[in-house]
Parts: sequence; C-alpha cells; structure tokens
Amino acid sequence: MKQTCLSFALVLACAGGVLATMPSPPAQAATTATSESSAAPVLVTPAQWQQMASQGERYPWFAKEQARTEAQLRKMMRAGIDVPFPKDKGGGRTHEQHKRNYQALLAAGTLYRLTGDTEYVDYARRMLLEYARLYPTLGPHPEGRGQIPGRVFWQVLNDSVWLVNAVQGYDAIRDALPAKDRQTIDDNVFRPMAEFLASEPKNFDQIHNHSTWAVAATGMTGYVLRDQELVEKSLRGSRKDDTFGFLRQIDLLFSPDGYYEEGPYYQRYALAPFLLFANAIERNEPRRKIFERRDGVLLKAVDVLVQSSYGGLFFPINDAILDKGVDTEELVAGIGIAYARTGDGHLLSVAEQQGRLLLTPEGLQVAQALADGKAKPFDYRPMLLRDGPDGDRGGLAILRMGGEGGQALVQKDTMQGMGHGHFDKLNWLFYDNGQPVVTDYGSARFLNVEAKRGGIYLAENRSWAKQTVAHNTLVVDERSHFNGDWKRGEEHAPTVRFFQADEDTQVASATMRDAYPGVTFTRTQALLRHPDLGLPVVLDLLQVQGAKPARYDLPLHFNGHIVSTGFQAERFVDQRPVLGKDNGYQHLWLDARSPASSEARTLAWLLDGRFYSYRFGSSAPAQALLVESGANDPEFNLRREPALVQRVEGQRAVSFFSVLEPHGEYNGTAEYVHGADSQIRDLVRVRGTDAELLELRLASGARIALGVADDSTSEGEHTVTVDGHAYRWHGSHARMDRTAGKEAAR
Repeated sequence: MKQTCLSFALVLACAGGVLATMPSPPAQAATTATSESSAAPVLVTPAQWQQMASQGERYPWFAKEQARTEAQLRKMMRAGIDVPFPKDKGGGRTHEQHKRNYQALLAAGTLYRLTGDTEYVDYARRMLLEYARLYPTLGPHPEGRGQIPGRVFWQVLNDSVWLVNAVQGYDAIRDALPAKDRQTIDDNVFRPMAEFLASEPKNFDQIHNHSTWAVAATGMTGYVLRDQELVEKSLRGSRKDDTFGFLRQIDLLFSPDGYYEEGPYYQRYALAPFLLFANAIERNEPRRKIFERRDGVLLKAVDVLVQSSYGGLFFPINDAILDKGVDTEELVAGIGIAYARTGDGHLLSVAEQQGRLLLTPEGLQVAQALADGKAKPFDYRPMLLRDGPDGDRGGLAILRMGGEGGQALVQKDTMQGMGHGHFDKLNWLFYDNGQPVVTDYGSARFLNVEAKRGGIYLAENRSWAKQTVAHNTLVVDERSHFNGDWKRGEEHAPTVRFFQADEDTQVASATMRDAYPGVTFTRTQALLRHPDLGLPVVLDLLQVQGAKPARYDLPLHFNGHIVSTGFQAERFVDQRPVLGKDNGYQHLWLDARSPASSEARTLAWLLDGRFYSYRFGSSAPAQALLVESGANDPEFNLRREPALVQRVEGQRAVSFFSVLEPHGEYNGTAEYVHGADSQIRDLVRVRGTDAELLELRLASGARIALGVADDSTSEGEHTVTVDGHAYRWHGSHARMDRTAGKEAAR
C-alpha cells in the first residue's frame, strides 16, 4: 500500500511489522530540518528530485521508465529480502542475488524520491540492515580469484560495482531513516566497504577499469557520508600524492580524442564510473570543473564510444563480448549526462535506439528533449582516433561510406590495451549491409554462464582469442606478437603514417616495429568508391621487411558461406589435420591447401543476400590455406568460424595485397540472383624505386590505382610504371583513376 506523509515524521507500520520514523518525502511542499541536515541527498540534489517528482509524468519516456522500474522493484519486493552469505562465482545463485540487491536498492531510493511512497524506504532499510549484520562477518570471498578477492563477490571489482549502485540508492533515502539505523548502516556497510576498497593498493592504486570502479565507489560514498578523506583518496590515490586516483586515470586512460586504451568494449564498461563519479564531483565540488578537464575528454569519450560501433554493436576489439552495444546500461547513463551538458541533438537518436533512460535529472532532460522532437540522426563519420595520453601511440582508423548501415573499415593500429589487449597489431575488420564481414573473434568467454567455468575468461581466451593467428594480421614463424607477452606489448605502439577521409577515397596507413625481432611491417588500406562498381571496395597492402628468412602467415577471418574458390587445392575430406601445435595454431583445422603461387587468386562467399569476392596475391609465392577454428577444444568452447591463410615460406621481405568487393544480391524468397559476378577483372601490384602501386582493372575497362610511398613524409615525386603507363604523384600516397586512356588523380 502506498504511504504518504504530511508532516515532519510519521510512525509507519511497515509491511514487515517494523516501526520506523520516516520524514516527509521530497515531493511534499514542506521543507524539514532533516532534509537540510548532513543526511540530505548529495548525489542528486533535493531540488532536482523535486523537479523529477513534479514533472516526470509529463514526458512519456520518463514515465515509461518509471513504470518499468516500479514493476520490476515490486516483483523483487514480493519475493522478499534475501541477503545470502557469499559463496558462488560469477553466475552462481548468491552472486546473482547480490547483484539483484544493489539494483533493488538503487530503484527503491529513486522511486521513494519520485513518488513519496515510504514502502520503498522501509524495504531498502531492512535490506541494508541485513547487510549491516552480514558485512562485518565477511573475509575474503571463498571463491576469490587472484590476489584481491572481494568480500561480497568473488572478485573485488564486483564489490566496487555493488557500492557504486547501492550508495546512490542509499543517498536518496538516508535522510528518511531513523538516526540509529542510519548510523548502523553507515558504520557497518558503506564506510567499511569504501575503506576496504581504498586499503587495497593493488586494485585501488592502478590505472585500469577495475580501479576506476573502486575510486568511483569510494568517492561517491565519501560525498554521501560527508567524509572528505575518502573523497581525496579517490581523487588523488590512497597516498593522496596524485600518482594514482580518479584524476590521474582521466589523464592516462584516454587519448586527447576520447579513445580509451582498452578498446570500445572496456570503454563502455569504464564509462559508467567515470561519468557517474564526475557527476557527483560536479554536484558537490563544481570548482574542480571536472567536465572541462583535458578539453572535456569525458564527454568526447561518449561520442567516441558510439562512433566505435556498427549496427548497434561495438567493434569487438581486445577482450570484447560480441553482443555488447549502444543499448548497454553504461552508455544509457553516458548519453544522458553528455546530452545534459552539451545539448547535442545527435545523442538523442542514440537514446531512441537504446529505448531507455535513467531516472535522473539528466534522464529527465533527455525525456523532455525527445518529447520536443529535438532528436537528430547520429553523425557516423570516418575518423582517426588517436591512442595514448598524448595521442602519439597509434590509433584506431575508422573509414565509413554509405551511412550507418553502409560500409565500415576498421584498422586497429592502437596500443596493446593492457592485460585485456590482444596480439593483433594492424588488424582490421570490415562491415557491410548491416553485417560483420571480416571479423574479429573477440573474447572466449560466456559471461556469467556458470557452466562455462563460472562465466570467467576461458582458457581458450589465452590459447586462441588473444593469439595473433586469431586475427587478420601478420604472423611470423607461427608465434604471436611480442611472443604473447602483453607487458612487452605495452612498450611498443604502431606509428600512424597517414589518414585521409574524402567522399570517394578514404585511406589509413600505419607501421609496426618490434612485434617480432628484426621485422617491420606496414599496412595501408583504402575504402574506394567508383561509378563502375556497385559498392565501395577495400584495397589492402601489407608490406613486410625482415632481417632473416621466415615463414609469414596472413589470416583473413570472414563471415559467410563459401561460394567458390578460385584456386586449385588439396582438400582434406577424410581427415582434418591440425594446422600447428601452439600459439593458436593448435585450434585450427586445415581443410584445404593450395600449391605456392605468385598469381592473384580469388575466394568468394555469400552473406545475408550479398556476395563478397576477395582477390589476393603476394610478391613471393604463397600457399592458400582454408581453415576453421575448433580443433583441440574438448569442452566445445570455441565457435566454428572459417578463415583463409596466405603462407609465404623462407622470405625476408614480402608484400601481400588484396581487394575485397561486395556485390550483387541473392534473394531466396523471390528466387533470384543479381550481380553474382565480380566487376574486378584483375589486381596488379608493381614495385617502383621508392613506392608500390596497386592497380584494379574493372570489367568496364576503367582502372583504379593506389600509389603508396615508402617514406610517408616525403613530398617529392614518385613514379611507378605499369604496362608502359607511368603513374606519378607527390607525397605519401595518391589515388589515380584511368578511363579510356585518361588519368585522373583523386
């Protein structure tokens, strides 16, 4: 039954039969001494709560979210309060129950402030008193992993997440509790949890997303408890010397463009504590101007995260789960905060796509703007996102044509990404027609699926997903970049050579040194549009220089059903050999192997009604290997996915070159096929004195050439002659088209 209060206090007989003294809810006009006391909410101000309570129902998006939250919370309340002794890994019953509890606490505090219903206060109060009895009895979690297990959860990260969420709910009801209960909960739940996090420097004093959650939890708790010591530790590190802490994390984990070192998947995860804590800082200490730090990098990070997606899903870089996308709750919070601070209507279309908002002041602003029709289509655009604190440690090149559902080429020239980084320098992904076409495996993990090793990263994450052969980049002598040592990888980043993003020509180029001793490789990729081609094509040139002869493998992991193989090959139909013994090769079945050849060959596949023709070659004889993941996988943890591997043996230097062409349509319902034949008749590579050139020869007779200089800083003229025709250009690179004997540079 909904309770209302008309005076300073009300003796309320709650559902559990416990008597409690409750102050007036904020929706009432009367102000009270209690609401002005040290217990008044500080993460959202009383005035902001009042505005949401009085205006929220006017706006459909806000009202819908409030109704959804209330229905979920009422269901939890009917189930009763359950605060079990922690004993399970991720995905287990007690783990999931404690997650539900922090969600319930946040919802209860929010709904009390919005409705004035004191049942929500009593429900949260009784649950928190159960935690006050439990928490002081807890030591390290019995299933704790690593050096720092949590108390409520098996890893300390989850304790931080619990605290970030629960303290927001507690802040909303804290002034509605009897002083004795408030003191009990302060002293036995929130203060010891925050102090536990701050006392673990191997988690708290780090530059990492785990630490971001820990400092945000501690700092937000410090504001709620009026404990400036906790706030200072969270901002400046446990020693308060500015070596670590929230401010240092902002400075080191983001590039000047807002790209996050661990990649989009973990940018999504870290975004919530970064922005929620920043909001708390802004409310309580606006003089710090936290959203202005580093030219507003936290707000840039919201735009960058949306840009790092296709079809609503994030680019699966590093330890990424493939089904995480822009509708994730962390970005729901991010979009609200970013819109409230910028008024950028493009963010509102993302909110529409999410179909959700948070019951916060920022969520109310989003709801108001959506009701007023202020949403604009999000501007997905080609961009180079620099990596590293100073923007000089490589970057993520995103090439786009055809709008949101068109073509997107991603070249991964970024830093290692710390322990979550994969060994895949100069890797690439390609999207078209709403689908991933050239793919990345992401992580080997079934999040919170207890049957799959408790939902943690599987052994195959290290033996397969991180290994270089699981990606679309160079492998030398069947070993991964940096010999699989991520700390070595942190020391070396690619060098971005150049980036161009015009209407018909988009090009990215980078060089990697030190992934292998004595080996340097450079990758230049272009997304090109031409009137004689139905859709833009991808041109790829990978140049390798080594100090000694080696085996060079170049995998291409693709999505679709093979239509044709334009090369002769030995087929392994009676048995499936395994490609190798270690570094990911032990997980690849070998299905076909061609003789070595320097001639350009083709592979075509069909995906979601569209054909893809891949024409590839190399400057030295190469085998073409057709493989599939899933070997040596007794627990069936790996997805079965195909790949093509080009293999060159015993060479010091080689250039791999290829073109990927989307074309045609297959309609199984209407039973027709259009444009199944490639419009590219040949792909030619020619080496000049100081440059290389790729020439596409189209069925129409047109030719498209991309010239790439060895020295990207040279402004002099470069010349490469193909069949008697001299292509000339100045600078790092140039596109040159020929039609009926005429040449045009682009």
